[in-house]
Amino acid sequence: MKSIALEKLHAELGAKFGAFAGFNMPIQYPEGLKAEHQHTRSHAGLFDVSHMGQLRITAPNNPSGTKLAQSLEAVLPCDFDGWPRDVQRYSVLLNDRGGIEDDLMLVWRESEVRMVVNAGNRDADLARLSQLAPDLKFEWIDAALIALQGPEAEAVLSALDPLAASMTFMQAAELNLCDAVCFTTRSGYTGEDGYEISIPKEDAERVARALLGDRRVKPVGLGARDTLRLEAGLPLHGNDISPNISPIEAQLGFAIAASRRLPKKNADGSLTTPTKPGGFPGSSTVLKHLAEGASRKLVGLISKEPVPIRAHAKIVNAQGQAVGEVTSGTVSPSLGVPVMLALIDSEALTGPLSALVRDKQLAVQITKLPFVPKRYKR
Repeated sequence: MKSIALEKLHAELGAKFGAFAGFNMPIQYPEGLKAEHQHTRSHAGLFDVSHMGQLRITAPNNPSGTKLAQSLEAVLPCDFDGWPRDVQRYSVLLNDRGGIEDDLMLVWRESEVRMVVNAGNRDADLARLSQLAPDLKFEWIDAALIALQGPEAEAVLSALDPLAASMTFMQAAELNLCDAVCFTTRSGYTGEDGYEISIPKEDAERVARALLGDRRVKPVGLGARDTLRLEAGLPLHGNDISPNISPIEAQLGFAIAASRRLPKKNADGSLTTPTKPGGFPGSSTVLKHLAEGASRKLVGLISKEPVPIRAHAKIVNAQGQAVGEVTSGTVSPSLGVPVMLALIDSEALTGPLSALVRDKQLAVQITKLPFVPKRYKR
């Protein structure tokens, strides 16, 4: 397995390690997953997510960024027109069938795009991006990546650099943390306010120790990161989204820029004509799903049964017929009841549903996402 820059620090803190996407990662610490989860909701948790892939994308000989934007628009269903510099946005890398090969976070800077990709898809993403945009240059950024998440994250980070307090959700900036220049976005994967911080490897331990030296901060592993993101209704690639699921089936239609869609008739009879319809991989499937609806949808489910309902549990209708499957499930540490994401046939969404657990049918109800309100600073 590959090691991350802060592995020795995590061991010193008593982390329990596990393999994740080929990396030796801290899964939890001595206080346990539930305590880490609740501390993040109440104070601030520090996560090491250095297994994620950080890419720098540039267009050689085109410093204005015009070629960079045009080439990436042929790969992704986004629109760089009107996209402010140093603002982060969510996007999806699709295959020709409209399935999600990966979901991505992008920041458009002055002459480059910074992209974060999922750990398990690093090599495949780079190969696909290079194939679809051969005129662009893709470089891995060899840096640590940590996430400071929770309601006290702003106070903690702004004590090191006051600029952190002025940032809003999805804004990016370079912060000076303990004399290290750190590319930072106000974002995360917990539903809480917080930051993701890219740190030069040689400075990573110094910055991490400074943050952990604040009494409001505790280390949190990938176990609690998963329960936090599920409570926030955020999908995990490989579970809730995959190459066989379109962004419309996954309820991620917001990732398809309005300018990339088909003409739409408005309530007053007028027609909205997109400026850049289609033109990205899988667009025929995605645009069809947008126009006609998808035959299945990713939805949130909740149960009052005191039994965990995990991924791969079958969802059945009143007649006992299989109509879907749980993609992620846990007992919510915040709510104390089972919560799930599940991919379910659209026609079954209006009737009673149950989850099959050890041949028993446990009643589940569709609920609006997120399960726990998000607290981003907008």
